[in-house]
Amino acid sequence: MNVKPNKGDSLRESGADYRAAGEMGELRLLFDISQALSRNLDLSSALRPVLERMSEFMGLVRATITILNRESGSIDIEIATGLSEAESARGRYRLGEGITGRVVAKGEPAIVERVSKNADFLDRTGARRREIEKHRTELSFVCVPVTIQKEVIGALSADRVYKKEADLDEDVRLLSVVASLIAQAVRIRRDVLEQVRILADENKRLQGEISDRLRHSRIIGSSHAIRQVDQFILQVASTDTTVLIRGESGVGKELVAEAIHMNSKRANGPFIKINLAALPETMIESELFGHERGAFTGAINAREGRFEAAGGGTIFLDEIGDLPASTQIKLLRVLQERQFERLGSNDALKIDVRVIAATNRNLEQMVEQGTFRHDLYFRLNVFPIFVPPLRERRTDILLLADYFVAKLSKKTGKEVRRISTPAIDMLMRYHWPGNVRELENCIERAVILSTDGVIHSHHLPPSLQTAEASDTPPLGKLPAALEAVEREMIDDALKSSRGNMAGAARLLGISERLIGIRIKKYGIDPRRFADTDPPGAPAAYLM
Repeated sequence: MNVKPNKGDSLRESGADYRAAGEMGELRLLFDISQALSRNLDLSSALRPVLERMSEFMGLVRATITILNRESGSIDIEIATGLSEAESARGRYRLGEGITGRVVAKGEPAIVERVSKNADFLDRTGARRREIEKHRTELSFVCVPVTIQKEVIGALSADRVYKKEADLDEDVRLLSVVASLIAQAVRIRRDVLEQVRILADENKRLQGEISDRLRHSRIIGSSHAIRQVDQFILQVASTDTTVLIRGESGVGKELVAEAIHMNSKRANGPFIKINLAALPETMIESELFGHERGAFTGAINAREGRFEAAGGGTIFLDEIGDLPASTQIKLLRVLQERQFERLGSNDALKIDVRVIAATNRNLEQMVEQGTFRHDLYFRLNVFPIFVPPLRERRTDILLLADYFVAKLSKKTGKEVRRISTPAIDMLMRYHWPGNVRELENCIERAVILSTDGVIHSHHLPPSLQTAEASDTPPLGKLPAALEAVEREMIDDALKSSRGNMAGAARLLGISERLIGIRIKKYGIDPRRFADTDPPGAPAAYLM
């Protein structure tokens, strides 16, 4: 855990008593702390601003959070202000050892009015001894337990410059309130992680049930939407019905087609895939139906097409919406009569092939526009299957991410064992316009960047970064931003109408009265947008 070293050589003076801020100041502090704790699922990232804000408000030299490791019995510094990394590493105690060890063991707060006069104060970090010797200044120490449902999980402590008149009992009270907020945040995070674990286990169980029914399926997911897709696959696979798979780019339409083929009676036959959008329009007919020698320039040999190659199996026509009109009629004949001719031949060839098509385009709209044949649409749309986008099945994101981590770790030869909680939070919040394909690309990037066997939030692309994770909070408030946009639009409209308010109102689609109110609100002078300012200007130019 990285901690910030102590800044400067002088001890922080407590200055004016923080209690002078009154109840409102304390409420503001507690509100800021609760906001910081709720903003980030990563506890370490959330605790640093808590300690910094508390130290600033109370005038502390340092603040420290120690955590008890139940397995080893060790109490270690989790995060601190005013300690270097080396000093933090030395801050390790056993249960009952020193002031901190006793607070954790008994679950009761402790006050050390002057640390140099207390033999039980161990000062394992060495920071207090060094500061007292260098600055000839005494320190006071306050430590309170952090407790979740009567279980002590650690301690919150504070150092301040000793003052005879200081009310350290008041420090105990405020630290205890902050400790309870920290404990509540820890409990919430424990509950969230437990729910994530339960969900992952349930996903694996459901995925196992689906795998038992679907042979050779590479579809990952156990959401209701994906289970419905799996059910459709099982229902249609045993038939030779033409299937049209709909869905956005990257949702896995090819995997659905593959699952249909592998669970059909044609599973031992070929599965031929062709992406129609990736082929030049002049080559599509030859690719699909083949050609005879001399059928066109460069056709020096006869060649069978994809439909012939798929005989006895399945052909998958991806991006069917990009099929040119000249080829649509020939595909219609294949679907109707199960026969076709090669380019340059008049001999009809009979075929035994199942057709599965897929598209991310709106075929109904294309039919209305006349760019896609309505009779071909009805021949293809016999059994439609819609694959939902990833943003509509968020419960599948973690399962997919785990699958890709394992797959890509093996591919890259790197051992990546888990995804950190902040990274999980970012994956779950993102809207995934590129769907499963985009998720796989993000995980591949993160696996390559990982150096400690963990995918952290900073390994994910900038497009996934939140304001908190990237430390780029939004500048300004929404009302101010909206007012700036509104004023800019009014300025542009007045410029276009040469300062004429009636003309600007028409351009903006609002009444003259409303634009007059807005012009007065923003202090805009319409006359400055006019080319000239003639004598006796009409009322439209006046505010």
